[in-house]
Amino acid sequence: MRRNIVHPGADSLTYEIRSIVAIGRRIVNMGVEMTWENIGDPIAKGEEVVPWIKEKTLEVMENNLAWGYCDSKGVEQTRQFLSEYVNQRGGAQINSDDILFFNGLGDAISKIFSGLRREARILGPSPAYSTHSSAEAAHSGYEHLTYRCDSNRGWLPDIEDIRNKVKYNDTITGILLISPNNPTGAVYPKHVLEAVVDIAREYDLMVINDEIYSHIVYNGAETVHLSEVIGDVPGIALRGISKEFPWPGSRCGWLEVFNRGSDSNFDRYIKSLADSKMLEVCSTSMPQLVIPKVYSDPRYVEHLQMRAKMYEKRSQEAYDILSQVDGVKVVKPQGAFYMTVVFEPGILNERQSLPAANQNVRNYMEELIHPGLSLDQRFAYHLMASVGICIVPLSSFCCNQYGFRFTLLETDDAKRKQTFIRMAKGIKDFLASGD
Repeated sequence: MRRNIVHPGADSLTYEIRSIVAIGRRIVNMGVEMTWENIGDPIAKGEEVVPWIKEKTLEVMENNLAWGYCDSKGVEQTRQFLSEYVNQRGGAQINSDDILFFNGLGDAISKIFSGLRREARILGPSPAYSTHSSAEAAHSGYEHLTYRCDSNRGWLPDIEDIRNKVKYNDTITGILLISPNNPTGAVYPKHVLEAVVDIAREYDLMVINDEIYSHIVYNGAETVHLSEVIGDVPGIALRGISKEFPWPGSRCGWLEVFNRGSDSNFDRYIKSLADSKMLEVCSTSMPQLVIPKVYSDPRYVEHLQMRAKMYEKRSQEAYDILSQVDGVKVVKPQGAFYMTVVFEPGILNERQSLPAANQNVRNYMEELIHPGLSLDQRFAYHLMASVGICIVPLSSFCCNQYGFRFTLLETDDAKRKQTFIRMAKGIKDFLASGD
């Protein structure tokens, strides 16, 4: 074309969680059966929505309002319900105007970063969830700015690293938290959240917390919501129903905005997000109308507790198997439904491989494997080709440690256990092959 039409941040829009599927599918087409451990969709892994939640949804479908437009910010009665739900916790108080619905949190995250001035940067965690890191990098045109999370301390944020990054980089205008965390499963305790809010207060920043997994917490942890610690600092919490109902196909997420009136610049920014929704008319009505019916049902708390116990049991099962492997560190999660395995420093090399029985797959691996490939990505490709398990390399999450993330979602108990056993053997064989 006569002019370059590509946005300068276009190359930053990467999402290895799904990108690796294209490689996996080519391997499947060559005759290898694949176990997909790359993406957090409980429905795809066999979980069934409990009947009473389906019944509530069918009730809403009978309402003609579910089939039409709603307010641009979202259904008023749902926003009012959610604001009261937040206010019952104590802490920061909000009203319905402080709730803004989007077509899933992916849509919300895109709007959050595209609505910022290009020179305004958001400091996020490493490992980073790809949707956040890609959107922030694409908006700015530079690599995503990150702070360290320490695998030796349960993947908790390094507060001093956050403070130093903020102190010496005045382009940083906000700090992003993800708790419970994807990809690590860490749940940040209250004192960590308070420390981050204190830094934001000192340097006049906003705090964003992705709380999509806030109702999936276990192994002794407790959720601390941003509203409980934000005080007078401008803040945004990201929420949704895709993981906890679960209803990932609903594409229904929302923002909870705190202390909008405390800063005129923050207020204008939030207004711009709401205005952007007006251009789209609104988000999907039906799932919004379901939320109050499900949240207010006394069975919902029991439903959440049941699912948390389920993931706790699965996390222990995975830990018991994978922690026996020499050369890796397995961090037991406290929330969400992911786990990470970290390779010990220096243990990976370019001589390591796994045998693929299929000649076509072996030829394909020769095309894929090249010297510039990260060492944990090499492992991920070999695991797919030889063992038939698709995981996501940790380096794909803006992380300088090698490892990988997998899910706790498989509902078939026997298959899940065998997947962990096969995964463990794959690690052992891969590490041994480079001696």
